[in-house]
Amino acid sequence: MSDLTDTPTPAPLAILAAELQQQILESQSTYWLGIAGPPGSGKSTLADLLAEQLSGSVIIPMDGYHLYRSELDALDHPAEAHARRGAPFTFNGRRFVEDLQNAKASGQGRFPDFEHGTGDPVENAISLTVGTKMVIVEGNYLLLPEAPWSLLRHVFDETWFVDEPLDVCCQRIIARHQRVGRTAEQAQHRVATNDRLNAELVITACRHRADRRVRLADQRPLTE
Repeated sequence: MSDLTDTPTPAPLAILAAELQQQILESQSTYWLGIAGPPGSGKSTLADLLAEQLSGSVIIPMDGYHLYRSELDALDHPAEAHARRGAPFTFNGRRFVEDLQNAKASGQGRFPDFEHGTGDPVENAISLTVGTKMVIVEGNYLLLPEAPWSLLRHVFDETWFVDEPLDVCCQRIIARHQRVGRTAEQAQHRVATNDRLNAELVITACRHRADRRVRLADQRPLTE
């Protein structure tokens, strides 16, 4: 486990990928990597870049386990649920954990992805087959200490935390909201009342629980 007291020096992708490749070679079964971090930190980008470097990898995003909008409508306080979408209670955390546990045991499974155009998950969009060399799971809450999230510690062989400054993450999220049609004022309000709160929770509760904290020195434009 690396020193978690200071912000890590940005590492080149090639070095991170080479270190993982060695872990895969030494592993006698599928190697499971969990990539956590606040929204806007670059989890999806890092996962995509690693999968490009490491053939035979499968990415499972936590975003596929967002509650459907119809499920948010059925909660006791639907307006709050929609406004806070992205907070832990707006995910089907129990199903997420159970799916990963079953896949870890069997070496196979099917998983949902998230369609930003419709704003809902897409079932069975991702397949894991026996013999896959590496599974990369990425999401905000992989390292939360509360159940059901805490059960994931038995799934992963290694966990990373993408350690970008909070203000940098928030600026990226504001830009993302504007790309999908929100005004600058709407984007800033959304971040202040939801995304920043989620990011602060992740940093406070999860950062110190990772096996390693990482930042990329070379990366394409961020998607997450």
